[in-house]
Amino acid sequence: MPWELREHAGRHYAVLFHYALPDDAWSVELSEAEPVQAGTPGNPDAVTHLPGAAFMVALVPDEDPNLEPTVHMAGDDVHVVPYEIMRWFMEQVTDQVGRGRTAFAQGEPEAGE
Repeated sequence: MPWELREHAGRHYAVLFHYALPDDAWSVELSEAEPVQAGTPGNPDAVTHLPGAAFMVALVPDEDPNLEPTVHMAGDDVHVVPYEIMRWFMEQVTDQVGRGRTAFAQGEPEAGE
């Protein structure tokens, strides 16, 4: 499951992509990224944060291009999402919608991230 990380105002956020089989849709999840123990010293590519529990989930259907993507708020906690992070998340969702519609139009199974 690929993910992307972004730092904003000292906090780390993650967008995780995976296929949600029961929904026949790609799931794009926004969470605060959680720090992990540092990897090998001197390795600039070492993972420092991993996706946490999703608090916003977009479902992007890929079986029927007429179905609209939906955004769901998850959890009982209140999360304040900075504007730039919300824009980044929605750009990721928009890109996933575009990939799905392009693949459907070409009659190909959609490739993952």
